[in-house]
Amino acid sequence: MKQEKNPVTGPENEGNSTIKPGSNEPALRSAHAGESVKARNRPKFFPVFRRRRASSAPAAVAAADMRSKTAHNPLIVFGNFIFMLAAFIILAAALALYGIKNLYDRPGSLEQAQTILIPPGFGIQAIADLLKKQNIIKNAPVFVYGTYLGDKSKLLKAGEYEIPAGASMRDIVDILVRGRSVQHSITVPEGLTTAQIFAKLAEEPLLTGDLPQNLPPEGSLMTNTVHFIRGTARREIIRRLAAGQAHMVEEIWARRAADLPLKSREEMVILASIVEKETGIAAERPRIAAVFYNRLKKHMRLQSDPTVLYGIFGGQGRPAGRPIYRSDLEQETDYNTYKIFGLPPTPICNPGRDSLLAVANPPQTEDLYFVADGSGGHIFSATLGEHNSNVSKWRALKKARQEEQASAPANAGPEVNKPGLSALPDKDKAPEKRNLLLPPTEWRHPSWGTSSSLIEEKP
Repeated sequence: MKQEKNPVTGPENEGNSTIKPGSNEPALRSAHAGESVKARNRPKFFPVFRRRRASSAPAAVAAADMRSKTAHNPLIVFGNFIFMLAAFIILAAALALYGIKNLYDRPGSLEQAQTILIPPGFGIQAIADLLKKQNIIKNAPVFVYGTYLGDKSKLLKAGEYEIPAGASMRDIVDILVRGRSVQHSITVPEGLTTAQIFAKLAEEPLLTGDLPQNLPPEGSLMTNTVHFIRGTARREIIRRLAAGQAHMVEEIWARRAADLPLKSREEMVILASIVEKETGIAAERPRIAAVFYNRLKKHMRLQSDPTVLYGIFGGQGRPAGRPIYRSDLEQETDYNTYKIFGLPPTPICNPGRDSLLAVANPPQTEDLYFVADGSGGHIFSATLGEHNSNVSKWRALKKARQEEQASAPANAGPEVNKPGLSALPDKDKAPEKRNLLLPPTEWRHPSWGTSSSLIEEKP
C-alpha cells in the first residue's frame, strides 16, 4: 500500500509524522501550515518587499552614523563658523554704514557761516582734524570714512572756504571738491602810477610772494578791481593787470576814430594818461580829450600841470600837501608840456577805460581852455577872452571862500584838502600877465592832483 504525503508537514516532515498524544503540536503544525499556504498564495513581490524592509533598518542606522560623522567633521564645523562669522560681519558692516551715512548727511551744528583755510598739502585726515578743531564738524572719523566711501578723499582742494550754517559733512566735502574758494578783491584806482600800484599790492596781506624786481612800463597795467583767493602770488596779480590792459588797449585802439592825430596805440595811452590825471569826473574826459586834440592840431603846447609834476617826482607822485610852484613850470624835463611840443615820451600814469575811450573817440569841439569851476569840475572855453573871464570868476569865488574861512570860529579848525582851496604860495606866485595867462593852480581832487593851468601863447 502506497504511503500518502502528510498534507500538514509537507515533504520536509515525512520522516517525522508521529504526534504525541496530549501535546499541542498538531495546532502548531496547523498554524505553520496555514502560514505556508498564505505565503504561497501571496504575490511574488511581497517576499522581496519583506526582505527590503528587513534590510532597511541597518542602512538607516548606517546613514545616520554617516551624517553624524559628517556633522562633526572639523572642516564642516569650521566652515559653519566662518559662514556665521561672515554673516555677522556683513550685518555689523551694514549697520555701521547706515550709522556713518546718517551722521554724514545730518545737518551740522554751525549756527552761522564760518570761514576756514585749508593749507596746501593737507590730506583727508588733516582736514578732518582741522574741521573738528574749529568745531565745524563733531566727528572726524565719520568725516574721513564718509569721504572715502564717496571716493572723494583725493579730490579735496586747498583754499579758503566759507562753510554755511547748518552744513552737513557731505555739504562740506562738496564745497572742498568744487574748490570755490572765498574771493577777495583789491581795487587799483585809475590814475595810479606803476610804482604806486606796486606799493598797494605790497601792502595787501592776503597776497604772497615778492613783486617783480623791474617795474613794468608806465601805462601798461589795468586799473580795475581784481578778484583773487587768499595766498595768490603778487606776481600773478601783476600778470593779470598787464594782460588786461594789453587786451583793453588793443580793443579800444581797433575802434578809434579815423581822423585822430595819433601815430600808435602807445600815443593813445600817453594822452589818455594825461586826461586821466586832469579830471576825476568821467563825463568830462571826452571834452578834455577834445581840448588836447584841438591844441595839438594848432601846434600849441598842451601845458598840463600833471605832466610837469610827473617830470619832477616821477612815479612816486607829488608829496601830499606840496603845492605846485611857478618855478616848477620852468624846469626843463622831458615831461614839462609847458616847454615841449606834443606828447611826453611815456604815459604819466595808468589810465582807466573811460579815459582810453575818451581819447579814442573824442567829441568835435572848438574848446582850447578849461579851468576849475570850484565844484570839482571844469569850465571850458574856445577863446582866450572867455577863458580869462572864467578865471576871474574862479578867483572871486576862491577869495570869498578864503574870507569865509578866515572869519570862521577859531575852534572850527582849518579846511583840509577841499577842492579849489589850494593856490600857489605868494612868494612864488606866477605873474598875472607876461604875454601869457597862468590861472592859479587849484586842487581838482585831494587824491589826484591839480587841475590844468593851461598857458596861452601867442601863435
